[in-house]
Amino acid sequence: MEKLILDGHKLAWHKERVDAWLRGERIAPITIDCALTRRCSYRCVYCYGMLQSNDEKKMTRDVIFRFLDDAAEIGVKAVSFVSDGESTCSPHLYDAILRGRQNGLDMALGTNGYLLKDDRLEEILPALTYLRFNISAGDADRYASIHGCKTEHFLKVINTIKEAVRIKKKNKLAVTLGLQMVLLPEFADQIIPLTKLGKELGVDYLVIKHCSDDEKGSLGVDYSKYHDMVEILKKAEAYSDDTYLVRAKWSKILSGGKRVYSQCYGPPFIMQFSGSGLVAPCGMLFNSKYKKYHIGNIADKSFKEIWQSERYWEVIRLISSEKFDARTMCGSLCLQHKVNEFLWDLKTKKAAFKKGEGKPPMHINFI
Repeated sequence: MEKLILDGHKLAWHKERVDAWLRGERIAPITIDCALTRRCSYRCVYCYGMLQSNDEKKMTRDVIFRFLDDAAEIGVKAVSFVSDGESTCSPHLYDAILRGRQNGLDMALGTNGYLLKDDRLEEILPALTYLRFNISAGDADRYASIHGCKTEHFLKVINTIKEAVRIKKKNKLAVTLGLQMVLLPEFADQIIPLTKLGKELGVDYLVIKHCSDDEKGSLGVDYSKYHDMVEILKKAEAYSDDTYLVRAKWSKILSGGKRVYSQCYGPPFIMQFSGSGLVAPCGMLFNSKYKKYHIGNIADKSFKEIWQSERYWEVIRLISSEKFDARTMCGSLCLQHKVNEFLWDLKTKKAAFKKGEGKPPMHINFI
């Protein structure tokens, strides 16, 4: 578990692609994070997805398979089904996981777990690098109020987690099973209960992360209050042992929601798609009001064609230019944040590339 990076990035183990990018070459993303739908079975109080409304196209089985085939062909290494929708709402999720793995892609799924079918776990767990359950409370009543669902949903999700752990142990699978808590200051009472629950369930890790907000502060996240939770987060981390890792994303939790970089360099390495099929540099720019950054839709055109198009690289150039300021023109602490910090230091000569040494970290292609 010491090789599981939950607060950082893994670009140090992808030097060839970083070098190609520094030379100005058009590289394929290492990781693509996407959803198979914008629908969701929950209404979480901290949901950034509700800020990402855009024109939705139908993500059919053929569209999804074409994308996964293209991704493998052009050199993408990993695909995570997370992004702005609950992919268990798609009838094509299980086939998509298997198709991606058959193509040689590392596959991962982030889900609330409520619609995840227990009788399909035996089939998909061997094909997944990790399965992460998004859960921000350790008891049913608080779970229901935070996630906008019924209390009985909590029991179903807990049983599904137990079944996944059972199958992993029985079949000695390599898949990593984890929990993710999106932490708002008002959830502090649930940090220790959820930490204890994760240990009881036998999952591999619990990661406790910040809540992202948009540039207008629409979700009202008070980042200053995270500093008051340092001691309780350290207490939670103390539950870690050889088989269970608890980790707070300190670099983001204590950042105040601020960035040190102004240009955005991360999307060529880790691109995001909306569950609508929209291809955009990142989830912060999915909303229709950001159309100047929208590249295309995989329901209309193959991802390979989109990636090869001048429009794709025009948008990449725009967000990495002085015409774009990541500190004021998009939301806080995005998926690409740690990668952006690293690439910013490379570009501004504040740091030299240091190639990863020793045994590679887990989930190396989910950068």
